[in-house]
Amino acid sequence: MSNLTSDSKFLLLKFSQIQELQILYFFLFLAVYLITLLGNLFTIISIVVDHHLHTPMYFFLMNLAIIDIGSISSIVPKSMFNSLRNNSFISYFECAVQVFFLFFFDASEIFLLTVMAHDRHVAIYNPLQYETIMNSRTCIKMVAMVWLSGFLYAILHTSSTFSITFCSNEVDQFFCEIPKLLKLSCSDLYLVEVVLLVMSCNLAFGCFIFIIVSYVWIFRAVLQIPSVQGQQKALSTCLPHLIVVSVLICIAFFVYVRPPSNSSSYSDLVFSIIYVIFPPMMNPFIYSIRNKEFQNALCKFLNLGQLFHTFPASF
Repeated sequence: MSNLTSDSKFLLLKFSQIQELQILYFFLFLAVYLITLLGNLFTIISIVVDHHLHTPMYFFLMNLAIIDIGSISSIVPKSMFNSLRNNSFISYFECAVQVFFLFFFDASEIFLLTVMAHDRHVAIYNPLQYETIMNSRTCIKMVAMVWLSGFLYAILHTSSTFSITFCSNEVDQFFCEIPKLLKLSCSDLYLVEVVLLVMSCNLAFGCFIFIIVSYVWIFRAVLQIPSVQGQQKALSTCLPHLIVVSVLICIAFFVYVRPPSNSSSYSDLVFSIIYVIFPPMMNPFIYSIRNKEFQNALCKFLNLGQLFHTFPASF
């Protein structure tokens, strides 16, 4: 196929050629998707309804949960639909929309994790001025900049990618991924997007360096706390964020930086599934570990749900 147009379709990588296995993958994806949705929705609702969680840290966490829902929703529902129908087609427009939202949420997550590292740095290293520095107006501005930056990056990369000419419609991935789409190009315009991707990777690397430096200062401040209980309390607010960042970096490094192998695309498919699904699904559970405030809020929310469920029976 040559010169794909907006009326064309892309052919994505199938999980299996056997229809029964495709249906099995549908139910597996459905289970993972529901777990991710419920976990992140519980996070959002718990933070909204509990006034004890109306702090900068949980405000940023609520936005992270929204990003996680959007990130997995930009890929998994289409994959579930294709598995159920035993096909692997995606329209040109759907592919462009998928690229936009995938890059939008991924870029926003990196920027938000950087902001969250700054928040923890101020809270631990300069606690007396924390409320003054991280006031509500500042937090809203930071989050607005996160979403705006992600939106601009998504627009930039989507328009750059789909301005090139595609000479094939076979995408070697189960979703529309920019590096895989660039391999289908038959013009030199793809080099523009390659340069943009390199610049974006450098920016992401800079964000991760900022996070690492922030935590070096955080750990130095924690070690200066005289009591062991105070050290543990300070670390308990930082460890979930550090775990989330570490998991994201390790999985991304393993998927995109590992040396190419001579094996089939099946291994790449498995690693990509882990990268797409694992972080959004695990983030709510990571933040609930050893976080008594969040656990109490979640228990209150669940008890409130049970109260509303039993309330009509009392009449």
